[in-house]
Amino acid sequence: MLKDLKKQTSSISHIAFIMDGNGRWAKSRLMPRKLGHKKGVETLKEVTEAVYARGIKHISVYAFSSENKQRPEDEIKNLVSLVKEYLKKELENFIENEIRLEFMGDLDYFPKDTQDIIGDSLEKTKHFKNKVLNIALNYGSQDEILRAANLAKKFPNEITKEEFYSLLYTSNIPPPDLIVRTGGDKRLSNFMLYQAAYSELFFLDILWPDFSETELDKVLEEFGKRQRRFGKV
Repeated sequence: MLKDLKKQTSSISHIAFIMDGNGRWAKSRLMPRKLGHKKGVETLKEVTEAVYARGIKHISVYAFSSENKQRPEDEIKNLVSLVKEYLKKELENFIENEIRLEFMGDLDYFPKDTQDIIGDSLEKTKHFKNKVLNIALNYGSQDEILRAANLAKKFPNEITKEEFYSLLYTSNIPPPDLIVRTGGDKRLSNFMLYQAAYSELFFLDILWPDFSETELDKVLEEFGKRQRRFGKV
């Protein structure tokens, strides 16, 4: 079964996830929202393992958006704490499984201890090439595009699309072949707007903590049925 899936996913180099629904998952179970986010982290680990097992090299996840800073202070602190705990706990796993970490977003927002852990994760995994996990932290795509546009001012001549892409946070990562959003909403919510120009989009009603290998395989099977024309006939 897994061998057949690898054949089906051979054309996929990058899958991205908007991991929505953690808070609602907890609320529906009369639990604090922070426990929903904790369960979401557990799901993230399971899903990344499943994606790599299917031969897909790059994964991007929307972990903390720039708009999330508008949430209650206690929830923000909990989200930042989860990021720090996740990286500390999983770093040895990343190294053992040769997973390179990348980050996109304004990381200056985070406390120094969190920035230090992010920097340590980048340094210790930078040589790995076959598996990549790109984590969006304090990220907003409009801010990313504006940042790239300002960097482009330094070019003496009009720049190409390829040069502009090199100024994005994802300069070392190809655009996502597909973007999966859980939670029922049908929008990208300021996530990878430039990179998503030709991504196949999947909007699922299932909440992120309930997303599983089975749901992943359903998405991949549907992706295999779609015809990607990139503007051609």
